[in-house]
Amino acid sequence: MNNPVDTQGNIVIVDDQPNNLRVLSGILQQVGYKVRPALDGAVALKSIKSSPPDLILLDIRMPEMDGYEVCRQLKRDEQTRDIPVIFISALQDMEDKLAAFQAGGVDYVSKPFQMEEVLARVQAHLKLYRLQRDLQDIVDERTLDLRTALESLKESQKKYAGVLEETILAISMTIEKRDPYTAGHQWRVSQMAVAIATELGMDAAPLEGLRLGAMVHDIGKIYVPVDILTRPGRLSDIEFSLIKVHPQVGSDIMRQVHFPWPVADMILQHHERLDGSGYPNGLKGEEILFEARVIAVADVLEAMASHRPYRPGLGQEPALAEIRRGAGSIYDADVAAACLRLFEEKGYSMPKSNF
Repeated sequence: MNNPVDTQGNIVIVDDQPNNLRVLSGILQQVGYKVRPALDGAVALKSIKSSPPDLILLDIRMPEMDGYEVCRQLKRDEQTRDIPVIFISALQDMEDKLAAFQAGGVDYVSKPFQMEEVLARVQAHLKLYRLQRDLQDIVDERTLDLRTALESLKESQKKYAGVLEETILAISMTIEKRDPYTAGHQWRVSQMAVAIATELGMDAAPLEGLRLGAMVHDIGKIYVPVDILTRPGRLSDIEFSLIKVHPQVGSDIMRQVHFPWPVADMILQHHERLDGSGYPNGLKGEEILFEARVIAVADVLEAMASHRPYRPGLGQEPALAEIRRGAGSIYDADVAAACLRLFEEKGYSMPKSNF
């Protein structure tokens, strides 16, 4: 409680229990947040629309209008749809949690809650919201710089590329700090994807787009509860269904930024498979973006070779055997062949990062 919050914010708390409002308000106000309480959904919606906050803490069980409906209405309104909603509820069933995420929530905290957990999640989602909210402004400003600096186009392009690089790296680091078991995963996938595409003769410009897209291919996992990402055991079907939304969520986040490459589609399609067995849309063959097919191979290779909470790393050879097994059926044949050539004929090895 004595640690200062390094970014202040305005928060609306919605709960029909006055005692819960007092407790949560006291916790957040004590560390410097501005708090507006609301005892029911209708009052909350009016308050939020009249003065949009930076974040909303929302109970589920409330009379007349439950938290799910409040969240759905917020997500339908252009003025409020991007405000992060954290559900705080005594409901413990996975079906309730899944319904909260399907309604548009970004996180779920179970009652009785721990003070430190609430503060940590509030702070993390406020930082992510501000990063997402400012991302388009940053890119737009640098794009304008490029258009007006015609006499120094080369230098302006370097500045633009630098901003994109810094932004992508910041987003990638934000994701991986939530899950220490996969720290560096996106960077390693990016390095391997570039190596494979280079082997296939991809030109420099699309190669740069592939590198940046691979760096944030798992950005959608920011919406998946940390305890599911780091659980050392088999996930239930419902829990895995939460994992499977991350390509769509990541695509939705990055589609708001106007990159000169199809970054959002790379993210959306990186779990699609040639035979239609992938997700989220069951695309087949040439329906899948080429860059996504490259990321898919690099992603599987890195994930199998590396340690995960539910199993030790399998190593490079079993990972390459999986690529060989699926070449031409679930993985692009040319991409798989280039990958195997790099590792087995040209001495390429799994990249190591400092994450």
